[in-house]
Amino acid sequence: MGHWFLRYGWRHLVGAAAVVVALFPLVFVAAASVNPSGTLTGSNDLFADPTAAHYRTLFTDPLHPFGSWFANSMAVGVTTAAGSVFLGACAAYAFSRFRFRGRRAGLLGLVFVQLFPQLLAYVAIFLLLSELKDVFPAIGLGSRLGLVMVYLGGALGVNTYLMKGFFDTVPKELDESAQIDGASHAQVFFRVLLPLVAPILVVVALFSFVATLNDFVIAGLVLTDPDQQTLAVGLYQLVSYKLGQNWGVFAAGALIGALPVLVLFQFLQRFIVGGLTSGAVKS
Repeated sequence: MGHWFLRYGWRHLVGAAAVVVALFPLVFVAAASVNPSGTLTGSNDLFADPTAAHYRTLFTDPLHPFGSWFANSMAVGVTTAAGSVFLGACAAYAFSRFRFRGRRAGLLGLVFVQLFPQLLAYVAIFLLLSELKDVFPAIGLGSRLGLVMVYLGGALGVNTYLMKGFFDTVPKELDESAQIDGASHAQVFFRVLLPLVAPILVVVALFSFVATLNDFVIAGLVLTDPDQQTLAVGLYQLVSYKLGQNWGVFAAGALIGALPVLVLFQFLQRFIVGGLTSGAVKS
């Protein structure tokens, strides 16, 4: 028994400890969402006196349109994920398959841009969208489309570099074989390469969706209309001093907002490992 514990048993203990650390915040938030006091301090007695009042408040309180916040987050997240995959895949295909002047400089530029924190761009984003609002209101300050454009531009560099490494793992002989059969570059891209690089497309879409759903600063900066705010910005109002604190409703909204991410991870987990590891050592 001692030999088994020294060789294998300690791994089970470490795994159990990791599971406890990972699940405790989720259990605590779930307990807070059914705590009738609406505070976090009373959640020490987990599920002592549960109530569903906070969940009902989410969908009945006219001051906090949770349904609109959730729909806005889903619309922005899905649009950003689809746009990130398409733009990143097109750019990665060009860098991976074509040889042109400035290719290496472009790749280095993509990496160099990622060295700067996003905080440096907040003022520029605000001023740019403010000016665009007077010329083209559809993508100006206060529009969801403008927020999507900001997300697409910010994620294009890292997504392109990540996808480029995955595209390099696909033999170029497949492209040449398809072109000999009469396929154009567009047909090679959509019918040959994209099905083969599906894991990295899923990973990029998933990460873009999660990052968009969790973003608070840029969404709060761009979306000025309360009816167009995303879930992260709207939930903040539930615990802000201006409208009064209600951590129970906040916890309930946070749990519901996390459900799409959990479902996506559950159905797409078989793509995640392959998409993150394949092509990681390519340049």
